[in-house]
Amino acid sequence: MTYKRFLYFQSIIVMASSMIFPFYVLLLKNVGDSYSQFGWAYGLFALTSAFAYPLIGKFSDKLGDKVLLILYAWSMAVLLLFFPLVTEVWQVYILQIMMGILGAIQKNTEKTALARKVAKETAGMEIGKYHIWTSVGAALAIILTGYMVDFITIGSIFYLASLLYLISGIILLKKH
Repeated sequence: MTYKRFLYFQSIIVMASSMIFPFYVLLLKNVGDSYSQFGWAYGLFALTSAFAYPLIGKFSDKLGDKVLLILYAWSMAVLLLFFPLVTEVWQVYILQIMMGILGAIQKNTEKTALARKVAKETAGMEIGKYHIWTSVGAALAIILTGYMVDFITIGSIFYLASLLYLISGIILLKKH
């Protein structure tokens, strides 16, 4: 996995996640009936991530960053297909637990991949450049999705983001 391919991958997944995150709350509003349920949903995500990090770190060193990033991308592609179908709060909780594990895979592997790809002497500058591109992609995705949601359903955004996750995994599969 080249640095350039990694940057493309990360830019696409950041765009995909940025597309759904602001509108995710609107989708959840249709399922839940209290703010405590939203708190539990996000809390389950964060707790699951926290407990998954040590195990994921071990897998990252054994399996490699590319394998874990592809696993993350394609698992997210599948998982996002279920969000528009959710009708009960317990279903949201299950999806949040699964996303917590996947989020830990992405965050941990992103950091290890960056650490392996940048020169120690210029790590700060290189990581700063990396974050410019992923942040610009996120901002554009949020702005464009804001316009799209006026013409398509919120559920459709999840399907579009799923497609982006699928494409990002394919990008990493390529050899050169």
